[in-house]
Parts: sequence; structure tokens; C-alpha cells
Amino acid sequence: MTTYGKLELTPDRSKWHMTGIPPHVAIRLKQIFPRIAKAETELFTFPNNEDACSDLDWFCSRYRMQMSKRDARALRGGRLGFENAQAELGRIFSPDYSPPTFAGLKPGKEIRPYQAQAVQTVLRRKGLLLGDGVGLGKTISAIGMMLHPQTLPAAVVVQTALQSQWAEKIAEFSNLRVHIITVTKPYALPVADVYIFRYSQLLGWVDFFATDFFKAVVYDEIQELRTGDASGRGEAAMVLSSHCKYRLGLSATPIYNYGIEAFNIMRFLDSSVLGGKEEFVREWTRDGKIVDNGNALGSFLREQYVYLRRTKADVGQQMPPVNRIIETVESDEAAMKDIRDLARVLALRTIHGSFTERGEASRALDLMARQATGVGKAKFVAAYVRILLENDIPVLLAGWHREVYDIWNRELAEFRPVMCTGSESPTQKEASKKAFINGETNLMFISLRAAVGIDGLQKRCSTVVLGELDWSGKLMDQVIGRLDREGQMEQVTAIFCVSEDGSDPPMVDLIGLKNAQADSITNLDSEFVAPHSDTSRIRRLAQQFLSLREMRDALRKAGGDEVPKPTMETVPPDPVAQLEIL
Repeated sequence: MTTYGKLELTPDRSKWHMTGIPPHVAIRLKQIFPRIAKAETELFTFPNNEDACSDLDWFCSRYRMQMSKRDARALRGGRLGFENAQAELGRIFSPDYSPPTFAGLKPGKEIRPYQAQAVQTVLRRKGLLLGDGVGLGKTISAIGMMLHPQTLPAAVVVQTALQSQWAEKIAEFSNLRVHIITVTKPYALPVADVYIFRYSQLLGWVDFFATDFFKAVVYDEIQELRTGDASGRGEAAMVLSSHCKYRLGLSATPIYNYGIEAFNIMRFLDSSVLGGKEEFVREWTRDGKIVDNGNALGSFLREQYVYLRRTKADVGQQMPPVNRIIETVESDEAAMKDIRDLARVLALRTIHGSFTERGEASRALDLMARQATGVGKAKFVAAYVRILLENDIPVLLAGWHREVYDIWNRELAEFRPVMCTGSESPTQKEASKKAFINGETNLMFISLRAAVGIDGLQKRCSTVVLGELDWSGKLMDQVIGRLDREGQMEQVTAIFCVSEDGSDPPMVDLIGLKNAQADSITNLDSEFVAPHSDTSRIRRLAQQFLSLREMRDALRKAGGDEVPKPTMETVPPDPVAQLEIL
């Protein structure tokens, strides 16, 4: 029979090499396998895993290749392994699925069928990103995995303030022995089943992770690793993952900014599913960070059973949608006037300064504008919150800057607010949470970046006011998710206090882009429409402080594109119409 080339395993049997194929077959190969660089012509390399074997065997059914009998058996075995795995995983999600019993659960506690599906998926798949909606019990699914003896001892990696909360939840549901890691350097570990680390401790333990002590790892809020191994914690997490048999990532909002974060996160869970970075960029993105077709990527990850996401509706929890309200609040003109001249200078420098000047000016402009915007509207936000408190409505008030918290504390002191921000110790945060839940106060300040993972607030409160905004809409979703979760008895109301001055307008604009990119991957029924111009957040912020003529002159001087003349499409929308953006 006619053959079109040669396919063989490398000596270490880790990769497949395809050689000697004619040009028309090479063209077809590159159409089917987008990861292959267009410039590759003679040698084509594929990983030796079940997924790749299945695709290669299918391709060889059309274009027969020369193979040794041993390699042909390996290829066929890989394909059969892929088919058997898919069939087994398919049974887990069949309507008549009967979950197993979990030994080691405390009396009266249960792991629900949809949580058991996640447990069985990670045990079979070895790596899983569990993206169930906020409040659906991802922690319980992780506990269910750790009840399997082959996963012990297990490491759980959490954000700084959540070690005690995880230990309490594990003790509440199971008989697993827990030890909380206390320092950043290795020490003699006591006997336990689960060891809870903070992300900030990982680098100090990297050599210990390479000893194969842990059999499984759970990354809570895995978006903490969205920059990949570019940081010390990322490098250490990569070592930990590579020395664990089971890897589970938890996050309802795994993508905070752009689609490249999906690749960075998946590397810690399954390093082969998306190939190397160059392959991913070539196959999925157009500029190295924005994914062209988020729905396709999301579908691919689901079909590989490496990403699992269910909503409240999917599992029968029919809760009303969050009532999102945009409130335009005034801003202290004096506070903004103090920075406007300096902001204009920085804005111009971000466009046509030297490389170093642009970087320094961009950071300074971002920090200054956001703080000034928060301070400028702080009293007006406090006045709005006062109305709610005087009507005996418990309020979760989210912000970011210490100067803003100080103003809120002065303006709302009579309501005895408690703090859960970035300045309190884990013990202080826990005390604030309990005081709020127990009704000792109706007001709790929470940081936009310290809200992830906190549970229990939904028992007391259904109203959250976002007094400051963040460049990432997903961070704000996490704050709302502290209330919109199982145990909430009322419809959650999220109130966004937006100023028409400062950094708020460009932030609202860009939040729409980021949410669209993330939702197209995590939610299959959404569609990502690429913007006409991918303007950076700092460019938008700079434009906020410059006149149209100044912006055009600066761009012309820098040799960039001119700012288009204002049209109906470029006029900022009415704040109420921005509801769908948020």
C-alpha cells in the first residue's frame, strides 16, 4: 500500500517524529494540527500521550505511514487508552451515575453527586481545573478527593488569610488530620494527612517538594498562578505539581484578564493538554495574550475533561440573578484638581516619552489616578452607604486604598465598622468576619483583593457596595460571590458607585473587554467580540486626562495612530447603560 512518510517513537519513547511527508500532506497536517509551526517542513514532533496517539492514529488512517510493529502497537494502544478513558469519564457524567461512598466523612456530612463527579474526574484524569460557580462547594470536592488514600499526604495551597478556614472546613467534614505550615523554610513535619501552605511560602519549600512526599496538590483560587512560572511562587508550584500524581485547581474565576492565563494555569494541572507556549500562542491567540475563539478553547478543555464548570442552575440551585445597580456618585472637585495638572504631564509622558519614562509614568499615573478617584468620591460613597445602614441593611463595602478606608471610617464611625482588608492579620480578619456574621455590626469593609475564598458572610448580608473599582471585573465578581452563594436566602444586590471623573470611566470600559474574554472561555453560551482597537488600560487612562487635541498631537509626535474624531460610538455611554458592561 502507498505510504506518505514515516512515523516513529523517539528512543526514549516520549515523542513521535513524522518525517518524509510530501508537501500536500504537510499542508493538510498543519491544517489539522495548528500547533505545528507553518515554517516546519521536514520534521514534525508530537507528544506521546493518549490524546496525541488518538489524533495521529486517525490521521494515519487517511495518510498511511511507515511504522515498526512495536510503534504501531504503541500508537494503537494510546488510541484505545484515550477511547477507554473518554468512555469512563462519560459514564461519570451520565444521567444514571451513582456516586461512590466516601469513607472518612463526619456523621451527617455528605458529598453531593455533582461534587462526587468532580472527585472521580480528577482521580481518573489526574489533573483538573474545577471552575464551579461561587458557592457550589469546590472545597468539599477537594476534601472528597483527599479522602481517597492514594492522594495522601496532600498539599493544599491557599491565599494568606485562608489557612485556618480550610483547616476548619476539613475538620468539619472529615477525619483527615491537618497541619498548617507556619514558616517559609522547611522543618520537621508532624504526621498528618493534609498540609496547608500559603502561596507566599512555596518558594522556601521548593527543594522539599522535589522529594515526592506529596501525592496530591490542591491549588485554591488557582488564578494566583495566572502569570505562570514567571515568579518564585510559580516556579515552586511547578516543581510541586510535577512531583504530585493528582493535581486539582479551584477557581470560579480562573481568568482575570486575557486568555493566555488559561495556558499559564493549565500548566500546573496538565502540562501537555495545551502543548508548549509557542504552540498555544500559534493555535489559539492572535497577539500572544488574547484568545481568538474563547468558546472553542473552553469546549476543547471540557472535551478533554480537564476543565469542569457547573452553575447553580446546572446543579438545581435556582437562585435569582444578582441585581447589579450602577450609581453615579459625585466626586470632590478639589481632590481631582490637585492631581489634574500632574496627571496631564504623566499622561503625555506615557505616550511619547522614552521607554523608561513611559514605564515609570504609566505606573505613577495608574496609582495616582486610582487613589485620587477613590478619595475624591469616598465621602459621597459613605453618604450612599449611610442610607442603607440607617434602614438597618447590613452592607459589605469594598474598596482598595487605605486613605479611602480612613475616610469611610470617619464618616461611618457610628456604625462600628469592622475591617477585612490587606492590613489585618488572619486572626483579626476572622474576628471581623465573626462580628459581622453575629450581628455585632452592620458594616464590614472588605478589600477587592482580599475577598477571595471567604465564606459565611451570606448568612447575614445580601448587599455589597463597590466603593472602588478594579481593572479586573473578575475580582469584583469574587467580592459579590461572598454573598451570592449557597446559604443566601435573599436576592443579592451589588451596587457599583461610579464617578464620571478620574480613573473610573476607562476602567469601566476595559472591564467590559476583560469580562468578554474570560466569559467566552468559561461560559460556552457567551461570545467574545474583539474590540476595534486593543488600546492598553494606561492609554485609556491617559486619554481621560488629555484633551482630544493633546492626545492627537502626542500620538503624532510619537509616530502612533491618531485619535479618531468623536462619533456616536465613541461618546461615553450613560452610566446606567454601563450595567451590561459590568
